Amino acid sequence: MTAITIRIRGLVQGVGFRPFIWHLATELGITGSVRNDGEGVRIDAWGESETLERFRLLITAQPPPLARIDALEQMAGDMAARPDQFVIAASDCSTSIHATPVTPDAALCPACMAEIHTPSSRFFDYPFTSCTHCGPRLSIVRATPYDRANTSMAPFPMCASCQREYDDPANRRFHAQAHACPACGPSIWLEDASGRRSDTETATAILDRTAALLSQGLILAIKGTGGIQLAVDATNHAAVTRLRRLKQRYDKPFALMGRDIAAIACHASVTPAEAELLSSAAAPIVLLAPHPQQSKNTHRPLATAIAPGQSRLGFMLPNSPLHSLLMARLQHPIVLTSGNRSDEPQCIDNSDARDHLAGIADHFLLHNRDIVNRLDDSVVTFMAEAPRLLRRARGYAPSPLLLHHSFARCGHILAMGSEMKNTFCQLSGREAILSQHTGDLEHAATRHDYHHALELYRQLFAFNPACIAIDQHPDYLSGRIGTDMAGQERIPLLPIQHHHAHIAAVMAEHQLPLDSKPVLGIALDGLGFGSDGTLWGGEFLLADYCHYKRLACFQPVPMPGGTQAIREPWRNCFAHLHAAGWDDISRRFSDTDIIRFLHTRPLPVLHRMIEQGINTPASSSCGRLFDAVAAALAICRHQVSYEGQAAIELEHLARSAWSRHTPAYPYRLERHADTLQIIHWQPMWQALLNDLQQQLPVAEIAARFHRTLSHVITALAQQLCHSHATAIVVLCGGAFQNRLLLEAVTADLADKTPQLLIAGQTPLNDGGLALGQAAIAAATQWTKGAQHD
Repeated sequence: MTAITIRIRGLVQGVGFRPFIWHLATELGITGSVRNDGEGVRIDAWGESETLERFRLLITAQPPPLARIDALEQMAGDMAARPDQFVIAASDCSTSIHATPVTPDAALCPACMAEIHTPSSRFFDYPFTSCTHCGPRLSIVRATPYDRANTSMAPFPMCASCQREYDDPANRRFHAQAHACPACGPSIWLEDASGRRSDTETATAILDRTAALLSQGLILAIKGTGGIQLAVDATNHAAVTRLRRLKQRYDKPFALMGRDIAAIACHASVTPAEAELLSSAAAPIVLLAPHPQQSKNTHRPLATAIAPGQSRLGFMLPNSPLHSLLMARLQHPIVLTSGNRSDEPQCIDNSDARDHLAGIADHFLLHNRDIVNRLDDSVVTFMAEAPRLLRRARGYAPSPLLLHHSFARCGHILAMGSEMKNTFCQLSGREAILSQHTGDLEHAATRHDYHHALELYRQLFAFNPACIAIDQHPDYLSGRIGTDMAGQERIPLLPIQHHHAHIAAVMAEHQLPLDSKPVLGIALDGLGFGSDGTLWGGEFLLADYCHYKRLACFQPVPMPGGTQAIREPWRNCFAHLHAAGWDDISRRFSDTDIIRFLHTRPLPVLHRMIEQGINTPASSSCGRLFDAVAAALAICRHQVSYEGQAAIELEHLARSAWSRHTPAYPYRLERHADTLQIIHWQPMWQALLNDLQQQLPVAEIAARFHRTLSHVITALAQQLCHSHATAIVVLCGGAFQNRLLLEAVTADLADKTPQLLIAGQTPLNDGGLALGQAAIAAATQWTKGAQHD
């Protein structure tokens, strides 16, 4: 007989881990106990040595679906304290390091799905069915500890049947905080735009009527798990177009929900890896290639207004019982988009939905369980042979990212993130907790969400920062909030350069140690405040966690009108042609459409602005270069209706003409006295305009532009890696969300770079920036501590 103690750390609380251990131990004849504590789960076990070894191996081989084991330690136990049976013991708070962690919301599990679709089950057609393997978590929690009283399930006391299941360790609903049934749980109702509803309808009748309304082409507001969504039949062009007009979302693609993988496969190509991701507990939106046979198959085609100018369709599977029950009643996919007007936060409250969605939704499918924390749908795409998160929210947050063990001694650091696509990060030792996607902080309601989430996370994880990291940009609202917080709490504030943070985020995700040697970071995005006071965005930096050096960049070009140039791509086009020699270009290519168009603009005013430096900040932005080329090819020339639209539609155009033989345009590298290399685009513009003049198909020109960028990046990466003796290249920044560009660069560098690092678990865009800020702040503290030692 042997006694052992097993300590398990990771996502092991609130996911059915203790019942799993109880089942396993009981089956093997092991006695002892399992309990939660502040470090994770502790197991005290007595049995034969061989049995205990098998027990330990089975723990790691067959954990519950939502569990994640980060570390398992085993030590000798106390032989004298051997019990007669194996029990689930009360949680021990005496060793608390942080509060009980809250896991991400999880999609409906197969067992619960079977129950809600089985007429003989007491959960038949019940839209709030869940267990320890699925259901809401973060979206319903108000405070710690994470138990029912501190969630929006508090107003719903369990009936006797639910309580028995909740108390039974042999039941998969043991301590499932959201557990309920039709007799005791939340309920749904359907109301029209005037607020009229029937209180006598069953859930079955309500779901039937909702499906009928959608099939008639009406717009439904549906209260999901993390927010209220707008739904419409995705095959009804008139309905989709009406939704666009009323929501004021004129071009940005809509997300789609299909009943199952087979239904999605009628409209998009689904690889086995994509199917696995769609069916995962996170159940994200996955960007899929449109089905090549859609126009020829027997299924009704999707409305063309769903994703104009896009190369991918964003599909998801039902992620809640409500969605599953509704989709089972529908013949076609639905558009399922956030319940808001364009650029506003998604509604989460019933009364807010009635107010803000009046005039959009024809009917409202609502329920009486509060959404405490707004959770957008996560978005994932496969690029360069791996899944890449574009938006990290429902299903992923607040699951911690595990960093290199050298971070173990780092203190609590709060990183405030960026202005756009904001997330914040709490770093404590090896664990980095990245918040759910908040959005763009310029909107007052989004800022309110940001403050709410900051306070909630600090309480949930008993987190008191010793340092606050912010972006260097002086006007970022996240930075101002961080500055105020640091002043009020009298803790250090560390401003961090935007692109350095992008690079550090990828380093941290890939578990590079704190003393890692410098990497070559290639950060391409829209805008970031540079250390020289200009706006950067096409950067080649030699960087470790503590330092960076700018080795090369795209040619800085003025942005006439400042932020107006972001909205109106023609301004960037003019600025690039001005930098390339406007007088000569406008004379030589006067017969091209873009030059004729630019002559209809107020060019004398723009000339003066550029020459006198009036509201024309210089920027090396890759995003603005994409805008300029798109405008030259008559894509979004006048204005864009959402961020990145011009670049996305330019990539879509380029794909139709792309091949491995696509040639690049010329460019020029110029070395400055301080060793900085600048990539000049004048030769490219001359050749591109010549192609326009010769009436080369614009798709071929778009493809050649993409090839030019990939050629520049690859050639410069090889040169800089060699000259600075670094073996790691990091690709980061929102411009690398361009699949064509990323895959061209990775293909070119595959055999030429010992190690190529790209984000996968965190967004390439600013949604991952806070992780990099936190890692840099941790490294800075660690370096100071090492110097003291």
